[in-house]
Amino acid sequence: MRKYGIAGTALALLLAVAGCGGGDDEGGTDGAISGEITVLTQRTDIVNTVFQEYKKKFEAKYPGTTVKFEAITDYEGEVRIRMNTKEYGDVLLIPNSVTDDLLPNFFEPLGTVDELKDKYRFVRNEKVLDGKVYGLSITGNAQGFVYNKKVWQQAGITAPPKTPTEFLAALTAIRDKTDAIPLYTNYKDAWPLSQWESFRGVVSGDPDAAIKLAKDDAPWAPGKEHHIIDSLIFDIVQQGLTEPDPTTTNWEQSKGMIGTGKVATMMLGSWAVVQMQDAATNKADIGYLPFPLQVNGKFHTVMGGDYKNAINVNSKNKATARAWIDWFTDESNYSVDQGGISTVISQAMPATLADLTAVNTEFIELSPAPKGEEGLADKIGNEAEIALNDGKYRQRIVDAARGAKKETKDEIFADLNKKWSDAKSRIK
Repeated sequence: MRKYGIAGTALALLLAVAGCGGGDDEGGTDGAISGEITVLTQRTDIVNTVFQEYKKKFEAKYPGTTVKFEAITDYEGEVRIRMNTKEYGDVLLIPNSVTDDLLPNFFEPLGTVDELKDKYRFVRNEKVLDGKVYGLSITGNAQGFVYNKKVWQQAGITAPPKTPTEFLAALTAIRDKTDAIPLYTNYKDAWPLSQWESFRGVVSGDPDAAIKLAKDDAPWAPGKEHHIIDSLIFDIVQQGLTEPDPTTTNWEQSKGMIGTGKVATMMLGSWAVVQMQDAATNKADIGYLPFPLQVNGKFHTVMGGDYKNAINVNSKNKATARAWIDWFTDESNYSVDQGGISTVISQAMPATLADLTAVNTEFIELSPAPKGEEGLADKIGNEAEIALNDGKYRQRIVDAARGAKKETKDEIFADLNKKWSDAKSRIK
């Protein structure tokens, strides 16, 4: 159960004025590995099964330790509130809305980029500040569309669409030739719409996409990544290729719907493939499509980290918290079991990405931001009240496309560009 929940546009302000964290350092992660730790997780679906096995193995390796889990359904929303106190667990997943400049206020550094980059993926430019790494990814993801191969084949589509126009034509064929919903937005939960932001860098095939976004005054101008991504969302909805009433979508039910062919396609990170396969009549029916655009004759996908395990800077048991993070990353096998890209560089790519490798998709990692510009695009988005990793502004796009709001696509994009440009001018 991957949930982004509410990536609050006001979080930076809320945390900045809270004055919490950062002042209670217990001397780093050295010390005896013993005693109790509390681990926060978003995996409400496996906390009582898979995570209990992790607990047994960790406690057996480190006698005298006790691991307690707190599984949180609205992870982003609830943890955001708890971070205004010092009581937000010993180990937690860094909320997506915490900008990089705030990391030292709330989390213990795990080491430097130079110390960790040869062993771990996603540490060069994710949750990093001043060369220090504040979190290790629980798994890694590629970006694309989870799809039911059987339904797509029934509609006569046997190759990945290479353009947005071809993608729309494929969804139209699914609507006309099958009983499936062509694409399910999962609008009601909001966080699934935030997943579309993961196509940053995918559309252009450019590792510097995030750096360039932070310097752009009009990201929603024609031909640019956000215009292409959000136009595709708008056009899919406007052409009646999604669920009849987006306000009634249900994330948990949607897994079974795509697994049984009632839904043909969903935009989700590759982390979702295993969950959809588990809910499928036949696991082999579930595959993964690249974004429908090629650069220099190639599909692209951005390989990036998922949520990051981190240590609460106020924890009284940082040594055991660090041991848990290291064990989880190196020994739990969570990444592979969940169909993700292992954070450990030496491990191979998962079978869940076979569809991408079969069409020679190029895997890229986004480049680290220049010093002083870490997380800048997301800070601009928050300042503009267009939190890029929140689904809210894309709910607006869906609402306009389905006629629930009296706005055109061009009007929305013009408004987003103005808000972005104004906010960018205020961020120094």
